Amino acid sequence: MVGVYDLCARIQNGFRARLARIAVPETKLNLAVSRVLYNQGFIGAVTRGSHVGPDPVYTPTTNHNISERRLWLSLKYFRDEPVLKQMSCISKPSRKIHCNAKELRQLLTGRPAGVVKPVIPGEIVIVSTTKGVMELSEAVRQNLGGALLARAR
Repeated sequence: MVGVYDLCARIQNGFRARLARIAVPETKLNLAVSRVLYNQGFIGAVTRGSHVGPDPVYTPTTNHNISERRLWLSLKYFRDEPVLKQMSCISKPSRKIHCNAKELRQLLTGRPAGVVKPVIPGEIVIVSTTKGVMELSEAVRQNLGGALLARAR
């Protein structure tokens, strides 16, 4: 879960500093969350690279270069305003929040599920399920439950 905190902080700081691209550590969780943000239109592109910059030619990650591998996220702006206004973590390392399929459906329809506030229009919730990391509506469509990672709007 610590990786999600780091990713949320890096993305928000990148938008606040008006950066075109940011680098985050290349992990499976960061790649999956970045893929969800890309599919929902919050970021422009996800590219693999090193700590220097994106790779012009694909370089596989090995045990010898894993410490310098990064994911480069292209941040999107519309009319000089960041597309992603806010990104925050739901689960903490000390308190992981899991919801079943019924509770996820409640969140999606605008009702709270336990301590989690409902989803407002224009907001997404990223969920880690047994079939991978996905957006809340996709998890509800597949009738899956899972751990709530982050919310973005």
